[in-house]
Amino acid sequence: MADIKYLAGYPPHLIEQVAGLLQAGKLGAWVANRYPGSHDIQTDRALYDYVSELKQRYMKNAGALAKVVYDNNLHPMRGTLGTNAFVSRVQGGKLKSKNEIRIGSLFRDAPEAFLRMIVVHELAHLKVKDHDKAFYQLCCHMEPHYHQLEFDMRLWLLAREAEA
Repeated sequence: MADIKYLAGYPPHLIEQVAGLLQAGKLGAWVANRYPGSHDIQTDRALYDYVSELKQRYMKNAGALAKVVYDNNLHPMRGTLGTNAFVSRVQGGKLKSKNEIRIGSLFRDAPEAFLRMIVVHELAHLKVKDHDKAFYQLCCHMEPHYHQLEFDMRLWLLAREAEA
């Protein structure tokens, strides 16, 4: 069970099922069958447009996005898949704020559903800073299958590491 690091907190029967698939070498095929293909959001500009469209659809009143980029320094082994930074600066007599979202570069190769889940997560931080009930309600508002996608993304990460 030590190899199932991304599933801490999930029920033991679920972890056992995943461990069985992982040991049989079938986890990657299961995830690929459930989420076939990839996406064409490969550049920072395309990612910015993708995130902006979701923000415009669900969070019109949230602060503007100054930057949205793929970041090579974000990695699940270091505990981050995406980050949201909020910076305030005084310019003259006004307070200017900037929101910046960084998504781990590994999501260039991910199924679009997983990229969307990470983007939804980071967009939700524009309104709610903590991972509380209101935060997850907002995530589920933007992506109704948020919790399933989060679990499946964890399986995808396990499968990637097992194949490497």
